[in-house]
Amino acid sequence: MAEHDRLRDYRGKRDFGRTGEPKGQQASLGEEPRFVVQIHDAGTMHFDFRLQVDDVLKSWSVPKGPSDDPHDKRLAVPTEDHPLEYEEFEGVIPEGEYGGGTVIVWDHGTYESLSHDRKGRSVDFGESLEHGHATFRLHGSKLHGEYALTRFRGGKNESWLLVKKAEGRARRHGTPDPHRARSVRSGRTLAQVAADGPKE
Repeated sequence: MAEHDRLRDYRGKRDFGRTGEPKGQQASLGEEPRFVVQIHDAGTMHFDFRLQVDDVLKSWSVPKGPSDDPHDKRLAVPTEDHPLEYEEFEGVIPEGEYGGGTVIVWDHGTYESLSHDRKGRSVDFGESLEHGHATFRLHGSKLHGEYALTRFRGGKNESWLLVKKAEGRARRHGTPDPHRARSVRSGRTLAQVAADGPKE
């Protein structure tokens, strides 16, 4: 599917004359796929978890945020594909716009696909997501290690679980307090970004 078509829902929900969010030009693709976790205070606080698949960021809303504790099973609800440039987006979406509220980049980095078929052969990451289960290793500033996304409900109320795999005796911190968390890009909190207001 063409990049333009994959971003149709994203663009259709936004007035780019009012919001500072990227329209989604054809971004250059790096050697390794990227991921980003944004904290989004939009009426209800949540985390947005995004993985680069080809030329878009596949996206899930994770109400409680990703955890590095394997005992935590985090609900992840799919949202529309976002442009690759969204990895860098941080700021205030104006009130009245879709997703109006404050966004910070809590973590970002690269990931590697670990998805295999039943015979142990590597499979295309996008295809593994389409089939409802994908494993990957995150190389972020804050999140590290192997995670899995698994779809447990399809249809109109499609829902997934985001879970970290147990790996040795790594220290576990669970999920950060979103009000105290700081951006990996700017070092600012949600409150500090909100105080700057929307970009004109």
